[in-house]
Amino acid sequence: MAHKAGFVNIIGNPNVGKSTLMNAFVGERLSIITSKAQTTRHRILGIVNGEDFQVILSDTPGIIKPAYELQESMMDFVKSAFEDADILVYMVEIGERELKDESFFNKIVNANIPVLLLLNKIDKSNQEQLEEQVGLWKEKVPNAEIYPISALEGFNVSEVFSRIVELLPESPAFYPKDSLTDKPERFFVNEIVREKILLHYKKEIPYSVEIETEEFFEEEKIIRMRSVIMVERDTQKGIIIGHKGNALKRVGVEARADLEKFFGKQVHLELYVKVNKNWRSNDRQLRRFGYSKD
Repeated sequence: MAHKAGFVNIIGNPNVGKSTLMNAFVGERLSIITSKAQTTRHRILGIVNGEDFQVILSDTPGIIKPAYELQESMMDFVKSAFEDADILVYMVEIGERELKDESFFNKIVNANIPVLLLLNKIDKSNQEQLEEQVGLWKEKVPNAEIYPISALEGFNVSEVFSRIVELLPESPAFYPKDSLTDKPERFFVNEIVREKILLHYKKEIPYSVEIETEEFFEEEKIIRMRSVIMVERDTQKGIIIGHKGNALKRVGVEARADLEKFFGKQVHLELYVKVNKNWRSNDRQLRRFGYSKD
């Protein structure tokens, strides 16, 4: 039997459940998930290997209209997802009626590759609403195969994955067969810490934060990590640390628990907070944090 391999790129508006779907496909928690918009900032690859196939899944940031340089870089990741896709997965949720960027929508409708339109969160709908939504999207995206799913509940997820494998082009594997992702270990440390900040802080704080893991030493029984939380202003630094350091301590405790599950080993995590003024609008800083395509 011939080997199949290809890039499957998942796009959609913020909060549509792209990360939940990718984690369900991969069977590991690669993408962080919160109820806040713009949780995913980078393009994250998750790799699923079978005896005769390799599916390379790409979770991209939710489609938004950029307001500053960081968001423009995030949308560059989405644009690049169109360029190398073998299969496009367009996720919408019950109640949605349009994509937030018309040019992206036109690319989907005119794609010359297979398009799977996944109507997510159907556990929150009734039969009448579901039928109306399926009809709407059939009309809007006539080139797509439509699948009602619940990424969170796992409904129809395995059926969609089987269809993806069927649609893959014949190709040797692009990555070693034991690969799970293209990202280094420090990336997942950064993401897990950032997830806790998204969960526990309000307003602008989570969007003004970037994490940099400066040290990552793996010993036989423990991994020692030192991560810096970058903020844009001194007032934000005080909020992150909290009264007597309690807010920062909570982030550290919760992040360490998740990191121990992720790496399967005891973790020692040190967290520090530094001010890095206006990093979201600084081209050099954005490159440093991996937001440049170059």
